[in-house]
Amino acid sequence: MVDKNYYNFFSTSIVSTGANRGLIIDLQRQNFHIVPNTFIDVIEFFKKKVSIEDVYEMYNEESKVVMNEYMEFLSSNSLGLTCDSDEFDRFVDMDTTFDFPSYCSNAIVEVCPDTLKHLEKIVNCLEKLLLVNVQFTCFYPIPIEDLKHLLVVTKSIEARGIELILEFSEDLLVFLPKIDEYNFSITSITIHNTKKEILYGKKTTFKLNFLKNKIESFKHCGIVDIKYFNTNKLKVLESLNHNSCLHKKISIDKDGNIKNCPSMSQSFGNIKDTTLEEALNHPDFKKYWNITKDQIDVCKDCEFRHICTDCRAYVEEPENQYSKPLKCGYNPYTNEWAEWSTNPLKQKAIEYYGMQELVKKDG
Repeated sequence: MVDKNYYNFFSTSIVSTGANRGLIIDLQRQNFHIVPNTFIDVIEFFKKKVSIEDVYEMYNEESKVVMNEYMEFLSSNSLGLTCDSDEFDRFVDMDTTFDFPSYCSNAIVEVCPDTLKHLEKIVNCLEKLLLVNVQFTCFYPIPIEDLKHLLVVTKSIEARGIELILEFSEDLLVFLPKIDEYNFSITSITIHNTKKEILYGKKTTFKLNFLKNKIESFKHCGIVDIKYFNTNKLKVLESLNHNSCLHKKISIDKDGNIKNCPSMSQSFGNIKDTTLEEALNHPDFKKYWNITKDQIDVCKDCEFRHICTDCRAYVEEPENQYSKPLKCGYNPYTNEWAEWSTNPLKQKAIEYYGMQELVKKDG
């Protein structure tokens, strides 16, 4: 009996099949490969311990040339290795379940005079949630004294990252080197509405981004674009099991309303008289947490679904919680990208969400 060879496709690579083509997500190298669905079929045979020789026997001579190309691709990208039967059985599949030891992992707080009045209470509530990341977003030029207050009060938050999104002002530009004096935990600052390119030569301990456009509200969120695709292991595993945007997220809008996402209409109390823990315990708060991309219309047929985010606040059919994200211009049935805001089929939803002026400005 001739010994057969087997191909162990590393479990650190995740495959997803789309309507016309597939995707291999390499979690080790944090990149992805677009491949034919027939390639995904071959990989699935290998994962079921069908030998390389037996897989080749499934194809005619002409198709074996393609098989050779597939094997070369797997080898050149180190996506697996050839082994015997005993070696194959020694490899253990990666656990693809996802959980995080916290009540919430991400929080968004809209900064305005009203929320600044209750900042101490907000921070006290945030600290109890064991958060990973907290974002404070401001849509107006915040006075430096208010910014100092924000920095001092939030420095007690034990999160992996604290992000600030602030509107540009000359005072803010001058104050940037002093940020660490007030809060050394800031990991990222995005400054919008610069109107011109800013060349900031000083070194900072935090990531610094400048945007020319003004961000006026959370209606700017939810855009699906290849530049936002995320191949980080934790984000991919979260996408496989939960909603890639709303899972374990909590927010406080400018009026103090506690929501899953600041763009959503449903509120679960106000920070003035409700704690974040109380809001989390509302039976509807986690409504969207476990809706995966495999359940979303159109998205479930998209090869990119597990490296893409998922907006439930702005969808093509507002009354359908499983509708495709409004701000996605990708068609998995043609594999073509188009400008979402000019799609005639999306105009009714754009009007429903009151985005007409926003679309004109962005255009």
